[in-house]
Amino acid sequence: MTDTVTPTAEPAGHFGGAGLDLTSLNLMLEGLNDFVDAALSPDLQLELDHEDRCPEDIVRAMSDPMTLGVQLVFIPEQYGGMDGGAFDSYLVCEVLARKDIGLATAVFATFLGSDPIVVGATEEQKQEWLGAIAEQGVVFAYGATEPDAGSDLGAMTTTATPVTDDDGTVTAYRLNGRKQWISNGSIADYSTILAATPEGPTWFVVAKDTPGFTAGTPEDKHGLRLSNTASLFLDDVEVPAGNLVGTRGGLGLVQAQQVFGYTRLMVAAFGLGGGWEALDRAIAYSMQREQGGGPLSEKQGFTHKLIVPHAVHLEAARAYMEDTADRLDRGLGDNGAMNTEGAIAKYMATEAGNAAADAAIQAHGGYGYTRPYVVEKIRRDVRITTIYEGTSEIMEMTIARGRWQAHLKSGGRHYLDVATEMASLHARNPLVGADSASLAARSLAVVLDCCRVGRLTRNQHVLFRIGELVAATETAVVFAQAADQAMAGHRFEKSLTRFSGDALAAMSRVFARESAHKVALDGSRWVAGALEPDSPVLAGLDGIPADAIRAAQGGLVADMDRVADVLYGRTPA
Repeated sequence: MTDTVTPTAEPAGHFGGAGLDLTSLNLMLEGLNDFVDAALSPDLQLELDHEDRCPEDIVRAMSDPMTLGVQLVFIPEQYGGMDGGAFDSYLVCEVLARKDIGLATAVFATFLGSDPIVVGATEEQKQEWLGAIAEQGVVFAYGATEPDAGSDLGAMTTTATPVTDDDGTVTAYRLNGRKQWISNGSIADYSTILAATPEGPTWFVVAKDTPGFTAGTPEDKHGLRLSNTASLFLDDVEVPAGNLVGTRGGLGLVQAQQVFGYTRLMVAAFGLGGGWEALDRAIAYSMQREQGGGPLSEKQGFTHKLIVPHAVHLEAARAYMEDTADRLDRGLGDNGAMNTEGAIAKYMATEAGNAAADAAIQAHGGYGYTRPYVVEKIRRDVRITTIYEGTSEIMEMTIARGRWQAHLKSGGRHYLDVATEMASLHARNPLVGADSASLAARSLAVVLDCCRVGRLTRNQHVLFRIGELVAATETAVVFAQAADQAMAGHRFEKSLTRFSGDALAAMSRVFARESAHKVALDGSRWVAGALEPDSPVLAGLDGIPADAIRAAQGGLVADMDRVADVLYGRTPA
C-alpha cells in the first residue's frame, strides 16, 4: 500500500474551510514514513513493547518543527501550523497507526489536548499555547477521564475553586482531583484539565511543573505499550485565572462535544490503519505458506473467512470515514460537529480493525501468536480503539439516540427516504449494491417503527442494538455512493484507498448484502425478544422485505471471489 495520494477529478473539502494542498500532504506523509522507519526499527519496536516503554525521544522529535513537526497538521495557520483539515488529519493518523498505534496515540494526545484551546480559548491564549505547540513542539495531554466516571464527563469530581483578592476579583483557581488513563500523562509539558467551577465544567491549562500537580507510574497495559499512559493527581494545584480556557466557566462539556465528530474520526483512522497493517501481513504470509499442495492464498476456505470479509469491512469503514471527513471540512452538520457521523465512523472502523487483527493472528496459525510476526502486537494495540475516546457501547448509544430522533421527527420517513434514494442509485448503476442497501434501509425503518409502537427503546439493550443496525445500514449506503463515484472517476482527491472503482463496487455489493441480512434478522430478533409472544406489534415485522433480501444474496460468493482476486493481484486492483 502506498502512503501518498494521487489527484483525481473531485477534490475533497477541508475542516473549517482549511486544508493542505495535495503536494504538501504527500510531502508530510512521505516525511512521516521516512522518519518513523529510520527512528523505529522493527527490533526496537518489539523491544519497547516488551519493556512497556514509551520512546519519549521519538515522540518529541516527531513534534519538533525542526525535524518532522507532525503536529503542525493539526494547528491553524495563524498560530504557526499547516491548517490541515479533517481529511488530512485522518490520513496522517492512518499512516501513523500502520507504523505503531502507540506512537500515533502520543501525537493524537497533543492534538486532543489542544482541542479545548482551538474551540474555546481567547485569541491571546491561542497565540500562546497553540503557538508553543507549533514553534516549540511542546507535548500536551488531555485530562478528562476520571477513575469513577470513565467516559461520562458529566460525572467528574475534579473541582476548581476560585481564589479571590481583597476586592473579590478572581485571580486564580485551586484544582483538586484525579484523572486516569491519560495519554502522555507522564511526559506532557502541559495538560488541559476538565474541572468543575461554580459555573460548571471548565477547561484549564496546567503546566507540568505546577506545584501539587503530579503524575502516577505509567500503567502496565495489555497493549499500546509504546504510549505513555498515567494518572494525574491535582492536590491544591493553583493556576492563574488566565489559564481558564476562554472568558468564562461552565462551557467545558459544550466545547468537548463540539469536536467529538472530528476526534472520533481520528481514532477511527487508528482502527483502519491497524486493521489494514495486520491484514496486509496476513495476505503476504498466505502467499508464501504452502498447505495441501498449494499456498493458502488459493484456498477459498481461508481467504473467504480470514481475509475477504475484513478487507470489505475496512474499506466500508473508510468510505464512511471519508464522507464524514469531507462533510466536516465543508462545515456540514450541527455546528459542524457531526457527532452521530463521528460515532458511526469510529464504531465501524475500530470494530473492523479489531476483527481484522484477530483474523490475522488466525491466518498466521501458531506463528501469529508469537512476537516476531507482529500481528499479535497489532491485535493488542488496536484493541484500545474500541475503548478510548468513547467505548463502542457509548458509540452505539450515541448513534441510536441521534437517529431515533430523526426517525420520530420525520414521522418514520427518514430511512424510507434513504431506501428510495438507494433504489434510484441502483437504477442508475446496478453494480454497487445499492439495491441491497435500499433493502437494509427499508428493513431498518420497519424495525424502528415496531420499536416506536411497542415503546421498546425503554430497553437499553434494544437501544444499543438499534445503534449497531443504524451503523451497518448507513455505512452500506455511503459505501454504495462511494463506489458509484469511484466508478465514475470522481473519488476523493486525497483518498488512500488502493482499489479501483470496480473493486470497490464488488466490495460494496458484499457489504450491502450482509447489512440487509443483518438488519432483517437481528432487527426481528430484538423486536420479538422485547415483546410478549402474542403481542400485536409483531405483525409489523411483516413489512421487512425478507424474500427480497434472501434473493439479493445471489452472487455473494462470486463477488467474494472477485475481491479475493483483487487482494491477491490475480486481477487489477
